[in-house]
Amino acid sequence: MKFAFFPGCVLKGAAAEAYTSMQKVCDALGIELEEIPNWTCCGASHAQGVNDLAALAVNARNISIAENMGLPILTVCNTCTLQLRTAKYRLDHDKDLRDKVNAILKEAGHPYEYKGTSEITHFLWVLDDHPELFEGKVTDALQGTKIAAYYGCHILRPQDIMHHEDGKYPESLERLVRRLGGTPVWFDAHRKCCGFHAQLAAEHDVLTVTGQIVDSAGRAGADLIVTPCPLCQMQLDMYEPEGRDAVQSSVEIPILHLQQLIGLALGMSKKDVGFDRHISAQEKLKIG
Repeated sequence: MKFAFFPGCVLKGAAAEAYTSMQKVCDALGIELEEIPNWTCCGASHAQGVNDLAALAVNARNISIAENMGLPILTVCNTCTLQLRTAKYRLDHDKDLRDKVNAILKEAGHPYEYKGTSEITHFLWVLDDHPELFEGKVTDALQGTKIAAYYGCHILRPQDIMHHEDGKYPESLERLVRRLGGTPVWFDAHRKCCGFHAQLAAEHDVLTVTGQIVDSAGRAGADLIVTPCPLCQMQLDMYEPEGRDAVQSSVEIPILHLQQLIGLALGMSKKDVGFDRHISAQEKLKIG
């Protein structure tokens, strides 16, 4: 199983532990990653708000490189997945727009045109579709651990673009937690937006949302929160103390990247998966 890997900006910077743990976990599972050469930031919805056509061309460029590699694209960020899939959806359904974008790429000297031949998928979806990847590899490290499966919003909606599962009643992350030997804990904020993209513009509101998510998971009895999105992980991990104050909560709980949880389930240590880079509730994680 081989993919053109689109890591996105945050994995190469602020969430470097998500990148290194992704490499280790994919090696262990037999998933081959070939990083897209000279990839460009997906725009993260911010660039789209400034210049939609330019942002569309940037993502068409990213996709076209993967097409030339002859591989489907694998992402590990909800926002990157949404932006790449949105670009593909629009270009595949509008020939005039596709021609305009390809003209921009040609004028910029890009050697490939967008054709629409590479599919774009998220790491969680691949794991959900291929349970055989875990056969004979999972230890009992997560046995008895109660895990809050936090999706965030961009991996679930809009439904016509992010349609791996029912966006209102997702179950893929809970299935994966069970497959890894943990016990999924349902909590009412599991689909709530983390507020990452509005942190600077609406700080008080976002800190309140962050606090509500963490508090909801803690009150449900979870030992930790796992998320398939590095932006969600960063938001919850970085601002857990301020969020706790905003909602007057006492909950302290570790926030793990999906690939970190998988690494622990496969027998890796906390150091192996980069947990020492986390900010909040480090002493609360009793695994690894």
